Amino acid sequence: MQTLWEYRYAHRTKSMQGSFIREILKLTQKPDVISFAGGLPAPKVFPVEKFQEAANRTLAERAESALQYGTTEGYLPLREMIVERSARYGLKVNANNVSITSGSQQALDLIGRLFINRGDKIIVENPTYLGALQAWNAYGADYVPVPMDEEGMITTELEKALRTGAKFIYVLPNFQNPSGVTLSLKRRQELVRLADHYGTPIIEDDPYGQIRFEGEHLPPVTVVDSEYRGQNGGTYDGNVIYLSTFSKLLAPGIRIAWAIAAESVIYKLVQAKQGADLHTSSFNQIAVYEVSKNDFIDEHVKVIRATYKERRDAMLEAMEEFFPTEVKWTHPKGGMFLFATLPNDLDAMALFDKAVAQKVAYVPGTVFHPNGDGKNTMRLNFSFPEPDIIREGIARLGKMLKEEMYTK
Repeated sequence: MQTLWEYRYAHRTKSMQGSFIREILKLTQKPDVISFAGGLPAPKVFPVEKFQEAANRTLAERAESALQYGTTEGYLPLREMIVERSARYGLKVNANNVSITSGSQQALDLIGRLFINRGDKIIVENPTYLGALQAWNAYGADYVPVPMDEEGMITTELEKALRTGAKFIYVLPNFQNPSGVTLSLKRRQELVRLADHYGTPIIEDDPYGQIRFEGEHLPPVTVVDSEYRGQNGGTYDGNVIYLSTFSKLLAPGIRIAWAIAAESVIYKLVQAKQGADLHTSSFNQIAVYEVSKNDFIDEHVKVIRATYKERRDAMLEAMEEFFPTEVKWTHPKGGMFLFATLPNDLDAMALFDKAVAQKVAYVPGTVFHPNGDGKNTMRLNFSFPEPDIIREGIARLGKMLKEEMYTK
């Protein structure tokens, strides 16, 4: 039944869509369904005791600040800590280059609000992060997908995309969601060179960069950009907006993330954020600072890496044992996801109900493709389930795939 509200929604709401993943999670809440669908960190790595201590300390020592309105830019000691930690990875900035946001998802929405006019072309990896598509659809973005392989975005295909006059390039260089693939150093350098040549900014979304459990660390695209332009530190004024979050390092429920950009961009970002929520929770920011100070994250992330490596290995081993040989998959060196590719004649969306009937769930890969392809792909999350649960879930999924492929 339509109500008078139906005629009063803004035109941009026609581009809004619910998160397919959120809808899947509603279907997989039953305790007997093994879900590889959510992008969920493992609850066992949440530093609960540290947060209890930090919350008590925050209320005992900083209650007036923690329970009061705060600056839109964010809690200064937390921003200064982010500056110090960024320098360890070669990114030299100051506090004026940093703004705290209510999760990286808010940062993506604010970027859309600042930069995207209806019909603007945005270059994305194909596949790409569903949350970015969901954030920018409301602003009328038109996506230009660039294919990927095991080294990330294929930069030899990027120049053709850049000739479309895109507003910016969006990349997740480390253990990409959904593919788990990492952009190679050579391609990071080529990305920066091409972006500079065409005068096209880059949005670097890096929620997983510190969760590497195999291989050597690669410099952020932001650092590659700084080196390309010969910037030696101080106030950052580069061609990249860098996003990261405490959701994967501490806990997602606290909704604390940050953006690093040129001061002029941060100034506009702050203006946009003021219209959204005035500021991110003061209490949460101070608590995160209290948990993170004295280099706690450096030790805690070792626990996360060990936990996720064990679970990734369990998933890879189970897939080798139970999946049909025709199915291929990525081998991520960090992060939380891997991506499987089925034979071309299979549709992962059409098979989803059959998987749920086997009490196992995944995300059909087509939702990560802005042009609707990737129908024969699926994303699997390995960070949340325990290893024995992973093995059982992959066995169920493999059984369903073999029945579909071999009994027609």
